Amino acid sequence: MPNSSATLIVGPAWVGDMVMAQTLFKLLRRHSPELAIDVLAPTWSLPLLARMPEVRRAIAMPLGHGKLELGVRFRLGRELSAQQYQQAILLPNSFKSALVPWFARIPLRTGWRGEMRYGLLNDRRRLNKISYPLMVQRFAALALPEGASLPEHLPYPALIIDAASRAQTLQRHGLDGDQPFLAICPGAEFGPSKRWLETHYAAVAAAVIARGWRVALFGSANDLAVAQTIIECVPENLRASIVNLAGATKLEEAVDLLSAATAVVSNDSGLMHIAAAVGRPLVVVYGSTSPAFTPPLAERVKILQLPVDCGPCFQRECPLGHHKCMRDLAPSLVLNALFELLPQLLESK
Repeated sequence: MPNSSATLIVGPAWVGDMVMAQTLFKLLRRHSPELAIDVLAPTWSLPLLARMPEVRRAIAMPLGHGKLELGVRFRLGRELSAQQYQQAILLPNSFKSALVPWFARIPLRTGWRGEMRYGLLNDRRRLNKISYPLMVQRFAALALPEGASLPEHLPYPALIIDAASRAQTLQRHGLDGDQPFLAICPGAEFGPSKRWLETHYAAVAAAVIARGWRVALFGSANDLAVAQTIIECVPENLRASIVNLAGATKLEEAVDLLSAATAVVSNDSGLMHIAAAVGRPLVVVYGSTSPAFTPPLAERVKILQLPVDCGPCFQRECPLGHHKCMRDLAPSLVLNALFELLPQLLESK
């Protein structure tokens, strides 16, 4: 059904960015409670968008990342024109991302200038990185008229959880029961420079297992080798308390499981943003990237980053080969941060 008060959002391509986009959705609904929000997004993100009550409909982008295929974009745009959207808001800065709203003839097409988008956008804004140092601020600013001040406190992402689905998922993966468990998210799709050392994760895992906890390792199939290395670095007599979920869960299952974790330790990653959005006590280790750009958006968070002369470098791999920013960030710092978030951890065993 066409909706004269509907907006189309062209969503980002990364898990963490999609989580942070919920702040934009919340602001739009705050200003226009009846607004219908549809999101054009990669297929993988549809289960994530289903956990955002602000979104009326998630529309799968039928193209992989980086593919142009003008014919496909044209046909999708013409199909979407029937919805009579009044505005499109583009979160990616690419030329390609602006084509579908233009083909759909959406009257108001809003976004940052990005790649050669003259004509494709008619509400084309120049980004002031000093005014909007955080990515979430850059998303949120597009919900407001150009130049308008952001709210002092932006709404945090908050993914909804289905209790019955969560209980089934916990049981299926052997994490049901009353025993506390630490979720560890050691992967990073961006590259190895964002990953804390496997030996460091293993030391934290061993310390909490010795206090009566279990440990669950999260990640995609790409993180299987990293997860296995962590397990091998834990003393053999403690390994039975580790559940390796790398590559074993769908995205929606990872959301449910993370929401049940007693605490989470993570690199700067998409799973880190999910853990924040389900409100778990969270310790984040930063290496090549910066919490001054993409921090976890939650209250119960401890952020750890060592000041190094060469960082943050924002490189996929350490250009100097020593990975000092992560190597020198000792497991004791993470454990102390966990103790601060969860004083009862000190009291256990």
